[in-house]
Formats: sequence, structure tokens, C-alpha cells
Amino acid sequence: MSQKAFYRLNPATGQYERVYPSARRRIMASLRQSAVGAAVALGVVTALYLAFDFPKERVLRSQNEHLKMSLEALDRRADEAIAVIGDIAARDDNFYRVVMQAEPLGAARRYAGLERRRNYERADSLADVELVAELTDKLDMLDQMVATQSRSFDFLRSQASTLRERSSHIPAIQPVSEKNLRAMASGYGYRRDPIYGTSKFHEGMDFSAPIGTPVYATGDGRVLSAGWNSGYGNLIEIDHGYNYITRYAHLSEMLVRPGQTLHRGDLIGRVGNTGKSTGPHLHYEVRLNGVPQNPVHYYYYDLTPQEYDEMIRQAENAGHVMD
Repeated sequence: MSQKAFYRLNPATGQYERVYPSARRRIMASLRQSAVGAAVALGVVTALYLAFDFPKERVLRSQNEHLKMSLEALDRRADEAIAVIGDIAARDDNFYRVVMQAEPLGAARRYAGLERRRNYERADSLADVELVAELTDKLDMLDQMVATQSRSFDFLRSQASTLRERSSHIPAIQPVSEKNLRAMASGYGYRRDPIYGTSKFHEGMDFSAPIGTPVYATGDGRVLSAGWNSGYGNLIEIDHGYNYITRYAHLSEMLVRPGQTLHRGDLIGRVGNTGKSTGPHLHYEVRLNGVPQNPVHYYYYDLTPQEYDEMIRQAENAGHVMD
């Protein structure tokens, strides 16, 4: 493109003289032309970039899509794994540890050091960086859950190794043989006191039987005490370990001494009518961690299913307390 020329009339000579631009004007003009050229070039390059998919760009875009799909798949698998471990943890707390009489771990101990996130956003709504961070959090949680559950199973395995010994110590038979029972006098729960006539919580079961009827230890253990105990009359207490204690009251005879080691089924005394009692019977209690339990749940070793059902029915309906 030819450069424009500018002329100016000189009054003194009456001639037109050419006017040359200053250096500053020439520089500015040059810069304007360069800027326009750069803008045009940038526009052309951008148009080409958008219009054409270059091989290297195509490969990178394909790899990026593949990685995102892989992250989303891993995210879903992490959710599924967390759900499975969560179910195992629930069974561990509510079944395995209950059977082993171990304290449930609970969420506070299972997720110590982690803030459990209950609801996760959909993976496809997250940016790549956020998705990676989200997945990392889930994997950290999964690691923690698996490690905690592994330790819990190690603990339960050690507990299971002592299960046979434990089972021999847990009270599991009737203290009076079924053939010697006259009747189930009273079950566990609120009953009318036979002497004072008031409502009272009966902490055990009363077995009506003739004086002298044999009374047996209901589980392995050690005699804690054997002697007179006010309203209980002649009372034997057996410490079975594992936080279990049984009581045998109103005895006519006590055939054991404190500190003596016993096995389930050993003869320990005889039914009587001592202490606060309105007739010959045995008052029997089971205590776990010092808290009275319903003894009817501890007769599963020497009763058939039919006999056990009948025992529960009698215990629920028997209301004549004898002590």
C-alpha cells in the first residue's frame, strides 16, 4: 500500500510544499498497523483452532474424557465399598459383639480422626479437581473403616477362642430339676408382696418344691458367699466370672463354702423355707454387671424347646410370690 502524502500552501512563495509527519506520528502509525495485524493473525489462529481438531489435541481430549470416566467409575465403586463396610460394621456392633458380650465400637471410635460425610454429590456435577478431592476423602474413609473392622475381627477372634470356657460359666440350666418341681410360683417382674400386700419388683424366680429338694449350680464358678442373709434366709451366691452372679435363697441346707470352685450341675444346697418366705421354695436370681436379669432366659441347656416355651408361659402368668 502506497503511503499518503500531505501538502501545505506556503503564502510567502505561493507554492505547495510537502509536509512530512513527525517521528512520533510515524511511530504511532506503525504501532497501529502492528496491532491491527496481530489482531487479525490472532483471529485467524483462533478460528483455525476452533474449526479444526489437531491430532495432538484430539488425543489429549480423548485421554481427558477417559480419565474423567475412570474417576467417576472409581467414585461409584468407593460408594459401594463404603456401603458394604458400613453394613459389616452395623452387624459387628449389633450382632457379633452382642453375642460375644463385647461393647459396640460405635461411630465415634470407628471414624476417629475422620469427619464422616453422609451425603455425597453426584460425581458428574463436580469439576475434575473437586472430584479427585472427593474420591480421596472417600478412600481415606474406606481405609479407616477397613482398618478398624480388621482390628475388631481380631478382637472377636480372640473372644471366640474363649467362648467354650465362657459358655460353661454362663448360667444355663434350672437350679431345681424339672422332675422335682411342684409349680412355677412366681416369675420375674412386678408382683404383689405376699406379706406386705404392696407392689414390688421381684428380681428372680420362685420354684415351689418340697423341703430338701436338691439345688444345683447353674454354671461353673466360685462360691462368693454362703450364709444367713436377712430376708433371703440361707443364701448362696456364686460368682461365675464374665460379670455373672447367681443367688439361691431360702435354703434349708447349704452344702458349699465360700471360695469353693464349682461346675455346672454340682449340688450346692437344698430347698427350704428360711427367711422371709411363705412356703417351701427356692428363690433364684441371675445378675449381670450387678443388674437383675430375667432368669427365664437362662434355661436353654436342660429344656426342650417345648419345655422352654411352657416355662416362659408359666413365668409370665405366675403371680404368687412366696418371698
